Amino acid sequence: MNGYRSWGELNKKLSELLCDSLKGRITYFLTRYHKVHNSYGRASIRLDGKELVCFSWWDRYLQETDLFERVWKNSDKEAEIKKLEAEWNENETLCDMDFLEAITVFLDQPIEASLQSENYIVRVLAVLDRRTGKRTLRRLYEEGSYLDLPQWVKQFYELRFQADGVIGREEFVEG
Repeated sequence: MNGYRSWGELNKKLSELLCDSLKGRITYFLTRYHKVHNSYGRASIRLDGKELVCFSWWDRYLQETDLFERVWKNSDKEAEIKKLEAEWNENETLCDMDFLEAITVFLDQPIEASLQSENYIVRVLAVLDRRTGKRTLRRLYEEGSYLDLPQWVKQFYELRFQADGVIGREEFVEG
């Protein structure tokens, strides 16, 4: 992972980039269980202390099981891995290491690229970023393409739209 030195450093950068309307409300969390085999961990994004999404070691175990069962038996391993990654992204089968990797990718590319990323964690970080301004938020809302995203991703778009006054609370459609 490019440029990753410590969680404290990454967390500080993410917190500095957080939009003003959600500062103090959104927090990023990561822990490692060093006494457990392979130092498993978990990560999450929280709103007012409540987890909105969690990336845990258990999901890494599910990914490894999928890889063993589907890739090992498949002749086109690269294509199968791409399919699996898309499924994991869609179903939120993402682990703490996916979260860390997404952060390093996010911090190393322009905000416009992050908003279009195939990696949904990168998109979430981008939509929460202060560099994503009101005009961009309005455009994203009016285009409506965020509605096709999985619920775990869509909630962050709706949260930001509401926090910045792009839409009112009554416009949320429960998923």
